[in-house]
Amino acid sequence: MEGHPGESNSRLLVLGAGPAQLGLLEAARAHGVWTAVCDRDPAAPGFELADRRCLVSTEDEPAIERLAAALDLDGVIAPGTDWPVAVAARIAEKLKLPHPISPATAVLVTNKQRQREALAAAGVPQPHWEVLSDGTPELGAPCVVKAPDRQGQKGLSLVTDDADLEEALGVARGVSRSGVVLVEEYVDGPEVTVIGFSCDGEFVPLAATDRITADPPAFGVALAHVWPSPYAEAAAEVTRRAIAALGIDDGPSYTQLRLSAGGPEVIEVAARLGGGHDAELVEAATGVDLNGLALAAALGRPLTAADVTAGYRERVGGAVTRFLVAPPGLLESVEVPQGSSGVVRTRIYRDAGHVFTVLRRGSDRAGALLVVGLTREEAVTRAEAAAERVRFVTADAGAFV
Repeated sequence: MEGHPGESNSRLLVLGAGPAQLGLLEAARAHGVWTAVCDRDPAAPGFELADRRCLVSTEDEPAIERLAAALDLDGVIAPGTDWPVAVAARIAEKLKLPHPISPATAVLVTNKQRQREALAAAGVPQPHWEVLSDGTPELGAPCVVKAPDRQGQKGLSLVTDDADLEEALGVARGVSRSGVVLVEEYVDGPEVTVIGFSCDGEFVPLAATDRITADPPAFGVALAHVWPSPYAEAAAEVTRRAIAALGIDDGPSYTQLRLSAGGPEVIEVAARLGGGHDAELVEAATGVDLNGLALAAALGRPLTAADVTAGYRERVGGAVTRFLVAPPGLLESVEVPQGSSGVVRTRIYRDAGHVFTVLRRGSDRAGALLVVGLTREEAVTRAEAAAERVRFVTADAGAFV
């Protein structure tokens, strides 16, 4: 990563200071990149890594544009969460800053309806779906109801009984920016994530992980990412077609798929780093510095597929990102035993005084472990054992259930 615009003295605006942005912010500091970081939460953990803290919502585009214009930047990036990706792309274009995707592509990757339309036009396998502004969908239970222009499980429901469909539609309509709702066929099968990077239209899959998710009411929330996935080859090929259909020619991507009886079907594609420390898992498993590549793309360094795979070497037989869930209540302390086998990194997202509620969204998770092993099975066993040893002490838990 030496001798490129991602090295020292470059100035980068980062949209988001939450857990999903920690890896990128750590990489920026390691590579000597000055960062101004935006988040509306003054307690966001990423602010500790920022050179300049900016208390502004990552969805407040006018405010971010004014800020960006005043900072003499070399680039802007939105890692880990969806909606700010489009904000970053539009601001980069207005300020004539480098950016891996265009505003047009950013719309396709941040609006689930537009994404479904583009994938359908290209014949990419995906669940049956329909868009509603009002009325009742033709699709019935089991189905998934979404607000197409929201993120982080906001407005998302798994409907297993037709009697619950109207309530789910109301929840999604209530948070939808456009007022429309996306209803999708529920694909009952394993869920896989393909993590990749594109250079000048060439897609390079770096890792495929099995995505282990929580039960409702936390439908869609990942509890673990497990590498390697036995479905990697088939999932990567469908992902390649989806990436091309959406016009993601450069930069990182994060694609979720489910394995139906007919093969992989695309659930969602994001033109960004994954929000579950996926880049750190990739580096632990393969040696590829995905956070560093994302920095280089955001700062305008020309990259080739050979640059992406230059350091690729499977370092371990298995790797797991295992998320931690705290009991509801006011956090008093966290006990993290040292010396657990295979634990590469432990992240605790919140300090004492934070109030945890019942797990419903990804933002409700309390931390994460990165664990490796000689085999996939060993990594999973080590991750579960290490997670059981982390103890969150909360008070008045019953009041928050």
